[in-house]
Amino acid sequence: MGQLGSILPLILLVVVFYFLLIRPQRKRQQEAQQMQNSLTPGARVMTTTGLFATVVAVDNEDVVLEVAPGIETRWVKAAIGRVVQPGDAPVVADEPVVTDLSDGDAKESDTTVEPNGDQGSSSKQS
Repeated sequence: MGQLGSILPLILLVVVFYFLLIRPQRKRQQEAQQMQNSLTPGARVMTTTGLFATVVAVDNEDVVLEVAPGIETRWVKAAIGRVVQPGDAPVVADEPVVTDLSDGDAKESDTTVEPNGDQGSSSKQS
């Protein structure tokens, strides 16, 4: 009975680690694998590095992504982080950017990010 009492906490620790760490991680890996295998041309995706693109073609282990019109790159399926729904697109701010200077003055900048990702180069300085 004394030997069982000393082994029981170790067994309990292994069971807790399995249910709290190992099992959820396996489930996430299986979901990611399923998502990567279900990619179809035309889907908007975000890579694990944060690049937004559209799937053009799917090969065995590769995916061809269109980053901009006419610019295609080849990625491994494992690099696809998630499929982006139309409402998940990044929000573009329409207000001017205000930066705080060390002497307490504020400077307004008219640099804006356009919906296609380009930045305007004009800026207004006081």
